[in-house]
Amino acid sequence: MNHNSSHWVRRLGWMLALLLCVRCVGAAPAEHYPYRWVWVFGWDLDKDSDLKDIQGLLETAAQHGINGAVLEAGLDTMTHQDPPFFVRLQKLQATCDRLGIELIPACFSIGYGGPGLSENKNLAEGLSVQDAPFTVSKDTARIVPDASVRIANGDFEEFQTKKNQFASFDFADDPGKISFVDTQVKHGGQASLRFENFTANQYGHGRINQTIHVKPHRVYRLSAWVKTENLSPVDGFNMTALVDGDRDLSPRKYSLKPTGDWKKISTLFNSMDNDKLTLYIGMWGGKAGKLWIDDWSIEEVGPINVLRRPGTPVSVKSADGKTTYVEGKDFAPLKDPKFRFWEIDRPSPALHLLPGSAIKDGDSLLVSWYHPMVIYGEQVAVCMAEPELYEILDRQAAALAQHIHAKHVLLGTDEIRMGGTCAACRGKDMAQLLGQCITKQEQIIHKYLPDCHVLVWSDMLDPNHNAVDHYYLVQGSFVGSWKYVSKDLEIAVWGSAPEEKSLKFFADQGFATLAACYYDADNLDDVKGWIHLAQGMPNVKGFMYTPWEKKYKLLGDFGELLKDQK
Repeated sequence: MNHNSSHWVRRLGWMLALLLCVRCVGAAPAEHYPYRWVWVFGWDLDKDSDLKDIQGLLETAAQHGINGAVLEAGLDTMTHQDPPFFVRLQKLQATCDRLGIELIPACFSIGYGGPGLSENKNLAEGLSVQDAPFTVSKDTARIVPDASVRIANGDFEEFQTKKNQFASFDFADDPGKISFVDTQVKHGGQASLRFENFTANQYGHGRINQTIHVKPHRVYRLSAWVKTENLSPVDGFNMTALVDGDRDLSPRKYSLKPTGDWKKISTLFNSMDNDKLTLYIGMWGGKAGKLWIDDWSIEEVGPINVLRRPGTPVSVKSADGKTTYVEGKDFAPLKDPKFRFWEIDRPSPALHLLPGSAIKDGDSLLVSWYHPMVIYGEQVAVCMAEPELYEILDRQAAALAQHIHAKHVLLGTDEIRMGGTCAACRGKDMAQLLGQCITKQEQIIHKYLPDCHVLVWSDMLDPNHNAVDHYYLVQGSFVGSWKYVSKDLEIAVWGSAPEEKSLKFFADQGFATLAACYYDADNLDDVKGWIHLAQGMPNVKGFMYTPWEKKYKLLGDFGELLKDQK
């Protein structure tokens, strides 16, 4: 071999070594963690400003190595969109193509209604009201509320000022220190209940409660008048109906201002199979300010937001239960003309009799129906057992595939806080039903996008998260749900802190995972924790910057952090 040839041999060796080094250092993240995504949250495509904001975000993302953008924005309700929506979508797709960012649709929410409720609000999961008493007057029948169901001293008019105590309540946090009789500020009568000095309690609590008796399987409206002054945090306020110590029949969040005049707040809840419950109202985790409460009440109500679908039948019987009357013959179809999930502080609709009805003026009736529940501020779950749901999802998947040739889709099957309570799903194995629901969605996606990789949020398949017994208002258990889905599914594992148990669980079950991390923190410490955990786990495909409050300040640092992974 001459000198020149040996020189080229050495150069070739150096080039190979350098190439190997680059593969080990520079290219490793792209191969080891091919998913470097951002969750694009809080925008729709219904106005040009949304498009502009998203495009600006993606420009930043691309500069820092982000290669996927997961977007809801009505992508699973294509059949309802107007022409300007599709113009904006086309422009967004062009931006993604130019930047080398994959547009990834997030679709088909079950726990939050999704396209199911967009097309038919009656697909909401329903709670049953059984044999509520109605009385007929001429050609209408209305509910006869049980007057014995009441909050004793709910107007706070029976009190001892010196002791700062109210009669008839079982408990109040630290009278004279946190809870007070206030005869100066009140909504009505002589006094109200005031809470302040929350930090005097180690948990920041300022609450009062009372145990009452109710009728099983009835619907009640719980109301109170509330006033605030420099209250912090406002989301610490709650009004609950607890059974079995800690199961909340009315899991809600209420919109209060830090400082606001008297405001009436109301919620509906179903007693389910309980005849006794404990009502709480007040502050949890309070830090500062004052909270006043007055005129706290409970009342049984009729068919507000009555659901009408095959799995939510209506029944009208005679008072002795021996005669069942026929809808469309004896009475008109029971409907709520003002049906709106969030508007419940109004009179109940009546049952209207038809000419020639076997029901007569003065008769007593037993009426049964189903109603939905709003959980937290906006959540309404759909029934996973109703066939119409999947017909809707099929139509939307077909429309989605016409406009986006997606390589990945993220299913929104998370936080399903109701189920097993209507006639369609009652008595079913909830874990199996959930698995079947996810499988049907996956099959629908693949029907129109056969090469698409389908991901799903982790929580409802994770025994360390929400795949548990008696989750919120669910009748039944989600334990074992992971056994009823395909191993081809990829799991978007999420949690506010690094979840080693969850990553390991899905790895042990043979699933590929995406770590959905960040959650609006002021730094990337938790993200670093997720990355550290992922290095010891098989088949972790990458990470997603996942905010819920439009906090994208750290997105660039997030992308750079992923570039450094080996």
